[in-house]
Amino acid sequence: MINTKTLIGSALAAATSLAATAAYSGPAAQPSFSFEKCYGVVKAGQNDCQTATHSCAGTATADNQPDSWLYVPAGSCAKIAGGSDKPKA
Repeated sequence: MINTKTLIGSALAAATSLAATAAYSGPAAQPSFSFEKCYGVVKAGQNDCQTATHSCAGTATADNQPDSWLYVPAGSCAKIAGGSDKPKA
């Protein structure tokens, strides 16, 4: 039989982890410096906002997805290999 304390503890742990996950989902906050969005240079899990293939910041599933972007200092995206200021098709 399942111990009542174990069952309650498991339920609390699940609720806590769900709440923690929900607190971090959504778009990243805009930086305080002058910025631009840079597409196609994001490492998996490092994107700053949603795209057509995922819904939240930090959820890119592969490196350099053409529609995933991150904030970079203004004028620096063109200097990054593969970077574009527009989503790639």
